[in-house]
Amino acid sequence: MKLNASIEQSFKVSYTYKLHFTQDVFDAQNGVLKNVVAGYQKKGAIKCLFVIDDEVARHFPDLSDRIVAYCKAHNTVLQFTNSIVVPGGEECKNKNEYVENVLEAINSNHICRHSFVVAIGGGAVIDMVGYAATIAHRGVRLIRVPTTVLSQNDAAVGVKNSINIFGKKNFLGTFAPPQAIINDSRFLTSLDNRDWIGGISEAIKIALIKDPVFYDFLKEQAVALSQREMEPMNYLIYRCAELHMQHIAEGGDPFESGSSRPLDFGHWAAHKLEHMTNYTVRHGEAVAIGMAIDLTYASLLGFIDKQKLKEILEVMKTIGFDLQLPFQNKEDIQELMGGINEFREHLGGELTITLLSEIGVKKDVHEIDLEVMKKAIEMLNTQSL
Repeated sequence: MKLNASIEQSFKVSYTYKLHFTQDVFDAQNGVLKNVVAGYQKKGAIKCLFVIDDEVARHFPDLSDRIVAYCKAHNTVLQFTNSIVVPGGEECKNKNEYVENVLEAINSNHICRHSFVVAIGGGAVIDMVGYAATIAHRGVRLIRVPTTVLSQNDAAVGVKNSINIFGKKNFLGTFAPPQAIINDSRFLTSLDNRDWIGGISEAIKIALIKDPVFYDFLKEQAVALSQREMEPMNYLIYRCAELHMQHIAEGGDPFESGSSRPLDFGHWAAHKLEHMTNYTVRHGEAVAIGMAIDLTYASLLGFIDKQKLKEILEVMKTIGFDLQLPFQNKEDIQELMGGINEFREHLGGELTITLLSEIGVKKDVHEIDLEVMKKAIEMLNTQSL
């Protein structure tokens, strides 16, 4: 053998997964879940472990019994093993014990790479359970059943799974597509008003950077959405999820190896704000504030005119968002600004912040004028736009 030799090998892996829309997924007459599992393996019942968000369990106390009954009704396809309940919200991502609970359940119920973990809950539970599923046996199959607006239109439709550590959001994580996502509109009826409204921020985000027609829909339906009308919400979730999935498939960087992350518009501030408030400000609320900051900054730089800025912020307020920071002092604002560098570290390599030049047209910048950004935050806080 020659010294300094090398061997190079390349291969490609194709991923396919579906997002299904339904109502009352655990009604025995509803075949969506059964068909997803049957589509993976035609012969024999497949083991399924169910992990349920405690908020969902509280609002739907018969859910565990209905899951058991559903599996019995389709026992040629589904083999119920167990269901466990984990805390909902960001708490489940902040403590490693919940990942360990899921891993222990995967182990004790003998869930293998040809079994399924079914995660039922909001975005945080979907993230945490997905992370546990992808590190067990180097990856067991996952079905996501998101139950909030934010998870149905954004968090659950992508290929990312994560937990928080070192005071940083999503520091530990994996890229692994689920077998399928099932959006059940019945779960939305249990949401409190904050979670109903909060998830709309991700729809506003993707409309602003990708789809002016969708933005016009949100503007026209702002009052209806604030009043919890289901028809516009169903369309909002469908279109938002569709745009997110199109970006993952067609954006050329599904596993985010580059530095440009347009779907993270408004997120540098959002992630820092969540941590600074110990997650009392929820993700969707933080994204709304983060977008408002970056929109104001873009206006100060002359990227968008002041009238368009005011219009966008008014749409967000009409829907129900409070766009002021939960603090005013200079020390906290300075700490928030540290989120810019943390965002660069999270991206790796070059800082890339997505701004807006017009509705549907994004503009990536690689440097931030910190004094102008500080002014944008102060203007937003004092409503002196």
